[in-house]
Amino acid sequence: MKRLLLVALFLVSCNRNTDTLTGVKTFEYKGGEHEAGRIDYTESPPAGGKHNPGWQNCGVYTQEIYSEYAVHSLEHGAVWITYKPDLNPAEVKTLQAAVEGRTHALLSPRSEQSAPIVMTAWNAQLALEKADDPRVNLFIQKFEQGSTAPESGASCSGAYSETK
Repeated sequence: MKRLLLVALFLVSCNRNTDTLTGVKTFEYKGGEHEAGRIDYTESPPAGGKHNPGWQNCGVYTQEIYSEYAVHSLEHGAVWITYKPDLNPAEVKTLQAAVEGRTHALLSPRSEQSAPIVMTAWNAQLALEKADDPRVNLFIQKFEQGSTAPESGASCSGAYSETK
């Protein structure tokens, strides 16, 4: 009986962790569509689609980056966290801490978005108000090098590192 109770508690705990990642919008972009130059995207920031043949090196950026390179990083399994440039510096530091040491994460300001913070992976996006929202880490855990990325695990370094 005790084992059954422990198993039930474990399952409820697991379901709660999954359920707390609410509000994620999903899309159905295919991978592998390379195109040079500027691309018009439906979402801001984009969650997939055509992209530059080069990818954005993962890391922390203090200036805006080009979507066309960042989308290629998403195809490689990166999570791209963007924030409005006027976000409180303490909030930005919280986001920096969330991506520190991660091989497939991008962090950059972005003026063209409606929410203060947007978490984006290939075919998934989550808008947030605060950096201390527990869904920040849940989103990263679920989507960094996750199964939704067409080329999950491909390099996220050694390519493009310029900003706008």
